[in-house]
Amino acid sequence: MSTGPAVFLSPKAIQATGSAPRMQVQQLTSTGEVKEYAVIFYTGDEAFSGLVAFAKQYHVTSAHFTAIGAISGARLGWFDQAKKMYRITPYTGQMEVASMSGDIAIYQGRPAVHAHAVLGMLDGSTRAGHVVEMQVRPTLEVMVTVDPAGMQKRFDPETDLTLIDPKP
Repeated sequence: MSTGPAVFLSPKAIQATGSAPRMQVQQLTSTGEVKEYAVIFYTGDEAFSGLVAFAKQYHVTSAHFTAIGAISGARLGWFDQAKKMYRITPYTGQMEVASMSGDIAIYQGRPAVHAHAVLGMLDGSTRAGHVVEMQVRPTLEVMVTVDPAGMQKRFDPETDLTLIDPKP
């Protein structure tokens, strides 16, 4: 595993830029209005972009997910409150996705994916942070629960982040 130089990015600059051509989706359950899906990624898929594509294709307005698997590269962010920017660190080499969790909500009419991951390295150490990009190798298994009520995000000028705006 190697680490590249870190850069700072505005939260607005973090966007899904890859693709997941091998992604497969299976609906597992549909209990009333709650639906559960297995979203499976394979070698060469970029998982963050794939989750955004899944949310668009399946009209997801509110969901939460967990994932495990393995990857060959990632870019993880750490939010610096003083700068109102993410410190993005790239990682390359085979890594285990020991845990990934996140949510999907709507921001400006489009699905917005927010995910954090803990990555396991060959020596047993870990790296963690906000998922900006994740190159899958050989698989990433994401279990998504789609909730019946839509969830919206709003821009928070104090932090420059888009935050979930819960409705009573």
